[in-house]
Amino acid sequence: MRIIIITFIFLLHFNSFSQVQEKIDFKKADISIHIATKEKEVKGKVVYEFDVLQEVDTIFLDAKKMNFTSVTLNNKKVKFNIEDDFIIIHKKFKKSVKNKLSVNYSVKPKQTVYFIDVNNNSTIDQIWTQGQGKYTSYWLPSFDDMNEKVEFDLSITFDKEYAVVANGKLKQKKELNEKITWFFDMEKPMSSYLLAFAIGKYTSKQITSLSGVPIDLYYYPNDSSKVEPTYRYSKQIFDFLENEIGVAYPWQNYKQIPVKDFLYAGMENTSATIFSDAYFIDSTAFIDKNYVNVNAHELAHQWFGNLVTEVDGNSHWLHEGFATYYALLAEKEIFGDEYFYWKLFDSAESLIKAFQNNNGEALRDDKASSLTFYEKGAWALVMLKNEIGEEAFNTGIKTYLDKYKYKNVTIRNFLDVMEVASGKSLKDFEAEWITGTKFPIKVVAEYLINKSESLATGFELKNELRKLDDVAVKKQIITSTFKTSKSIYLKKNIILNTPKELLSDEILKSVFASNDVLVRQAIAIAVDEIPENFQTDFKSLLNDESYITVENALYKLWAANPEQRKTYLNTTKDVIGLPNKNIRLLWLALALITEDYNSLKTKEYFDELESYTDPKYNTEIRQAAFQYLQQTFGLTDTSLINLANATEHHSWQFKKFARNLVKELLKDEDYKNRFSALAEQLNKEEMEYIKSQL
Repeated sequence: MRIIIITFIFLLHFNSFSQVQEKIDFKKADISIHIATKEKEVKGKVVYEFDVLQEVDTIFLDAKKMNFTSVTLNNKKVKFNIEDDFIIIHKKFKKSVKNKLSVNYSVKPKQTVYFIDVNNNSTIDQIWTQGQGKYTSYWLPSFDDMNEKVEFDLSITFDKEYAVVANGKLKQKKELNEKITWFFDMEKPMSSYLLAFAIGKYTSKQITSLSGVPIDLYYYPNDSSKVEPTYRYSKQIFDFLENEIGVAYPWQNYKQIPVKDFLYAGMENTSATIFSDAYFIDSTAFIDKNYVNVNAHELAHQWFGNLVTEVDGNSHWLHEGFATYYALLAEKEIFGDEYFYWKLFDSAESLIKAFQNNNGEALRDDKASSLTFYEKGAWALVMLKNEIGEEAFNTGIKTYLDKYKYKNVTIRNFLDVMEVASGKSLKDFEAEWITGTKFPIKVVAEYLINKSESLATGFELKNELRKLDDVAVKKQIITSTFKTSKSIYLKKNIILNTPKELLSDEILKSVFASNDVLVRQAIAIAVDEIPENFQTDFKSLLNDESYITVENALYKLWAANPEQRKTYLNTTKDVIGLPNKNIRLLWLALALITEDYNSLKTKEYFDELESYTDPKYNTEIRQAAFQYLQQTFGLTDTSLINLANATEHHSWQFKKFARNLVKELLKDEDYKNRFSALAEQLNKEEMEYIKSQL
């Protein structure tokens, strides 16, 4: 009962805060911060301008674990309280405008600000933020509530050899005592979670949109050759989205900044997208893993999420479903209709698989998965446009953005606008796509069949094969369909999803005779046992312009032909692969276990493979290196120390992997003893975790 009462009091207290803030309108924030890298500390001052809409006796800011040295209200010192994660000012406020609350503070953020030692040399040389889901109030007294929109102007003082990037337009830089202060100006309000900065050793290239918006593309100085393939189509994407959405880009400029070990693919901070440098690629990698979709997705958020923001998680579809949908449209513009409809098909397949396992979710469910918000959300918009027509859809989107710009919205607000634009009731659409948990498979299939001839052929082939038992007849029909189709996407689908015994020699000959990288890649992935009469053809895949193709071909050829292993390794010894070094890591592992292969260099190969577990490499590289070591010669003390480091990594996915691997290794008494002996070489957090497992 005591716990229930305390919980009730806390909720009452919190709800009263929310109600109080409705009587206050925070307009503007002037922020200045200094960052101490050694202490991983932010010291700053923020001055908020606010209007009092109704008489109130309390105002507050969200502020996680902060120290405050001075708080003034309208230039006079004011008493304040710190309760939980709030700084609270109790004072009778009368209705008024242009009040100023000034707060001086310091904080060592537990999250949201990430200090990255890029080269693992005890030097912090990259700092970046991630506000969504992590809360800006870990480094700035601000507002966790998305409904509080403020015009944020930010100045940051840091060492002069680094570049600083933040929301808004860079107005000026001032140098003093080996430091530079960068002044950024925003002209329009936004939610606090979209406030961001990135600091690192960057160079930039500027392009300009058709409408005159400056677009700054940042990159590491050593990556100049990767700028074009990484940012390929950036201007086309920007110009397309402005035209397609029908509302001008709402901010002063746009910037894109790669960072090491980012938590996600990208984050749509207002006017400043931060994204994972794992997408920084060369031209060969473009076919395997490119930045185009992430690029378009985060840019679309500048309208859907940043300009118009959800009231709460129940309307999260208005962010992620819309960004996913418009990114697909941008890809359609670049890669064509076939690409678009087959990507929708793949999305539908993922949703069907998930929902057949009783994981169906409503788009209005704030606890729904990313698959629901992103993929089902995009499908909902595809079907909405199909139902009401392109003209009404585009009119509705433009009206929605114009009506609610710089405001917060609900799904109901959006549907009301679309009903007016179309002159139709969307009650059935809402029941099927928004509140319903099922994925309407039949409706989706009919849509795809009507839109794509190759998909119609694919559905027809699947239905025809279901009716047949004769393997020879099935094989003949599949071969005929494959050879007569002009769609690389249908061909790729046939190769990847047809049982291998039904893939005829004619299909294989056709693939190897072609120059289509995607279809050849599908063969490299799909074929596990290489037919004797196609050994030479399969070897040709080692020279394809696809790192995924080469990786799969190398391993499968190596496994199938022991007598040719040295030849395959010599052919690929200088290939690195994707940013995650997929080919080089595989090559090192194979070189180490290939009998009599450059035996004088065995230690050199092992040392290189082990070196990739070091924190200076990105998490994808480190994870693969740990796995290859575990599968071959095991982990040395050096790699065990690096694994302990990984158990406290800021990326939860990598942290989870590392902790699971530690638990697996500790089943072995030898590893248990070695971890015990190494404990004193670990930092406090690493040592505590390892000891807890021991």
